Amino acid sequence: MSKLIIGSRGSVLALWQAEYIQKRLEKELGILSDIQIVKTKGDKILDVPLSKIGGKGLFTKELEELLLKDKIDLAVHSLKDVPVDFVEGLGLACITEREDVRDCFLSQKYSSLEDLPIGSKVGTTSLRRSMQLKFLRDDLDTQSLRGNVQTRLKRLRDGEFDAIILAKAGVNRLNIDEKQVKYIVSLSEQIMIPAMGQGALGIEMKENHHMYDQIKKLSHHYTSVCAEAERTFIRMLEGGCQVPIGVNAKIQNKGIVINAILGLPDGSEILKHSIEGEVSDSNFLAKQLAEYFIQNNARELLLKAKDMVLGE
Repeated sequence: MSKLIIGSRGSVLALWQAEYIQKRLEKELGILSDIQIVKTKGDKILDVPLSKIGGKGLFTKELEELLLKDKIDLAVHSLKDVPVDFVEGLGLACITEREDVRDCFLSQKYSSLEDLPIGSKVGTTSLRRSMQLKFLRDDLDTQSLRGNVQTRLKRLRDGEFDAIILAKAGVNRLNIDEKQVKYIVSLSEQIMIPAMGQGALGIEMKENHHMYDQIKKLSHHYTSVCAEAERTFIRMLEGGCQVPIGVNAKIQNKGIVINAILGLPDGSEILKHSIEGEVSDSNFLAKQLAEYFIQNNARELLLKAKDMVLGE
């Protein structure tokens, strides 16, 4: 049987993710594969905030084009980068078991978010993180921080920022510890609601690929249930990377809890709510939660947020 071709972005973290899938393909399914590195728009434009060049497929479009042309067999993504609506003919074959879903505070000088002095510079790629930081501490100076994880850590160590916020999953996967950054503190999902799909990987393929059903076997059931609920919520609100929005579904006490937040980038106005119920009702609950937000003017707030971002 010929080897499958895995498409991946070229950063250290993206390659870790692709190699992780490569190993699982061989060990669990007996499938051999090679990795092909692809540079996406999100990797090429590093001097502009993500929200200004955003839109569907910022980190996926080039990989999707290769899938459609049969140049690669599967693409490995951080699930949080995967748009909720797919190009016709493509689908999400697999959602892997989640790593730590939380965001993470990193600093060379300060031991926690609370310890940051007034006016501290905090770097983040994410409007969602910036909104929640400003809501917690409106005295902080949140600034765009682009580039791969190593670049961001170097800028922190060089003193450009007092702290930065990264996904804990990436910190764990790259074995970043106190030898590299003095203070590393996980932020609870209540303090900083994560992004849709955060911590999980998604494998995208052509739906008619002869190995599509085989690859599905790498999926993790409960992660898939939670991630699909999060994606349902985002789809209903028509949210994306150009607006500040967070949603996290979690299975606990034999039920599911979904927490969500959205608002203005400066944290001056937010909507935050949660819902819980039976795991079997996860998508229904996600739709109910989205309806609550819509009835409380979420779409108007998101349009206002988008205008603020693009008008800067």
